[in-house]
Amino acid sequence: MKAAVVVFPASNCDRDVAVALEQSTGQAPAMVWHRDSEVPDVDLIVLPGGFSYGDYLRCGAMACHSPIMRDVVDRARRGVRVLGICNGFQILAEAGLLPGVLMRNAGIRFICRDVHLRVETADSDFTGRYAAGQVVRIPVAHHDGNYFADADTQARLEDNGQVAFRYSDETGDVTDDANPNGSVGGIAGVFNEGRTVLGMMPHPERLADPALGGTDGRPMFDGLAAALD
Repeated sequence: MKAAVVVFPASNCDRDVAVALEQSTGQAPAMVWHRDSEVPDVDLIVLPGGFSYGDYLRCGAMACHSPIMRDVVDRARRGVRVLGICNGFQILAEAGLLPGVLMRNAGIRFICRDVHLRVETADSDFTGRYAAGQVVRIPVAHHDGNYFADADTQARLEDNGQVAFRYSDETGDVTDDANPNGSVGGIAGVFNEGRTVLGMMPHPERLADPALGGTDGRPMFDGLAAALD
């Protein structure tokens, strides 16, 4: 599997995800600067976490107009797998590749801690190494991770199986107490209709190696490497 990581001004998780990808694929991903006009011929494009353009206007609102995003959007619409993590999720939503919006956390505070997620489906290249209903521990680090979609959009997401992850407690129960940011339906990650694009606020690359304190994020990268090889 060949992968590329797009680097924006103030990206701060680009190296983390590059390391996770190299561990799973055996080769370093291409690091693509936001001012470039084309992504190399790859199987996976990752938009990493960070604070692109200083989160001015809205998180991701400026980055989605970077020159490289024209090619990212085009490739995504042609079926190239795209993963957006945290700020990358915000960029994908702003670019129209994913439904819904990311708003300020309900508590109006930056949150940086481990949370539990319930895997809603294993039927995707991103989640194929997990089991539906499995509970994993993944870190979050965001101020604007409160996912919102109107009632009709949320119903379509549920009906189409586009919810990838929900915030839960250790037993898999989706509760208000387990929801760190107020996201509607406890949603932590969503797919596009074809499940070829995934946006998620938690950071799987931050728990993809035992040296980091856990490996619950590793199956995502291993699964992508196997599915797209």
